[in-house]
Amino acid sequence: MVRVKICGITNWTDAELALAAGANALGFNFYRPSPRYIAPSHAQLIITRLPAGVDAVGVFVNPSFAEANQIGLSTDLDVLQLHGDESPEALAEFSGSWTLIKAFRASPEFCAEQLEAYRGQTEFFLLDGFSEHARGGTGKTFDWSVAREAKKYGRIFLSGGLTPENVGDAVRQVQPFAVDVCSGVEASPGKKDAARVREFIRTVKEAGKDIAQ
Repeated sequence: MVRVKICGITNWTDAELALAAGANALGFNFYRPSPRYIAPSHAQLIITRLPAGVDAVGVFVNPSFAEANQIGLSTDLDVLQLHGDESPEALAEFSGSWTLIKAFRASPEFCAEQLEAYRGQTEFFLLDGFSEHARGGTGKTFDWSVAREAKKYGRIFLSGGLTPENVGDAVRQVQPFAVDVCSGVEASPGKKDAARVREFIRTVKEAGKDIAQ
C-alpha cells in the first residue's frame, strides 16, 4: 500500500477531512517563513485528537536538535521531517531519538547518489521539487526517474507538484513508499480543498492496487 501524507495542516477542519479521506500521516510546518506555519501550541491541540495509526510529522528547516526535540516532545510528534540543508553529521544527533524523514529538493543538479551519505541516519528520504524561493509547497514537479533511482538508497516519499490529476501516474511510475502533497490539494495556502483531498487519496489507492497486481 502506498501511504499518503497530507502536509501543511493548519486547522482541525482540514485534519479531520484528511483523516476521513484515508490519510496515513499529517504534516505540521514549524518553519516560520512558511505561509503554512502553525504554532506548536495550536498543532498540539490537533495532534492530541488524531487516531492511533496516523503519524503526526513535524516539518523543520535547519533546526537545532534542542529546538526540534522540544517542539516534538511538547506536541507529541511521531516523526521529524528535516527539510533544510542538514548534513549527515547533523542527522546523527537526531537519529537516536526520533524517526526521521530527510527531505531533498531535486534541483537539476541533484543526483540520487547524494543519498548514500545519509544511509543509516534516516528512516526515509523525501524528494521534493526545487524552487529558489521556497523550501516546499511550491507546486513544482521534477524528473521522476530520479525518484526511481533514489529507491536504491531507502524508502522514498515522493513529493513536489503532485495533484489529483498526476499522482496516479506518479505512483505507477515510481512506486514509492509514500506520496506527500500540500499545495496540490489546497484552496489557498494553509486551507485544503475537500474535493481535491478526497480525489487525491482515492487516486493513490487505485494506483496502488494497479502496481500490486
